[in-house]
Amino acid sequence: MSTPDDPPHGEERESIHEEYVLGVRVVEVSSPEADGPRYRFEAPDHQGREFADPELATLYADVYFCTNGFVEEGTGERGIPPEVIGAGRAVLAAYFLTLPGTDRDWVASFFGKKPHRVRKYVEWVQGQADEVRAGVREQDVA
Repeated sequence: MSTPDDPPHGEERESIHEEYVLGVRVVEVSSPEADGPRYRFEAPDHQGREFADPELATLYADVYFCTNGFVEEGTGERGIPPEVIGAGRAVLAAYFLTLPGTDRDWVASFFGKKPHRVRKYVEWVQGQADEVRAGVREQDVA
């Protein structure tokens, strides 16, 4: 039975999963045709990306903040934005984790590290992104 708040049959439903400063957010997108919700990263001047896993979408947002924003458009199918490369090993490792077909073991192998080191990289990126966002809020830039 449908309610007045339900979207018309076949329409997508969107809700904010996570909202950040500077117009950056992760939106949960649900549709009757999909197996489950998708999570779309959105930022000004960014083409956006969708993820099946909300943790990967928020990690992508953390990478975005650690690089002061980056644009994937024009990097090609296997390219990496220069801002990500320039942000250091931890940010690059976290970015790799957001790509389809990669996991912590693959990233660890790529860097010649143990998987627990990749977890440490991700923790560092998450902490740095939190600091960047806190600094923006303190300056009331948002």
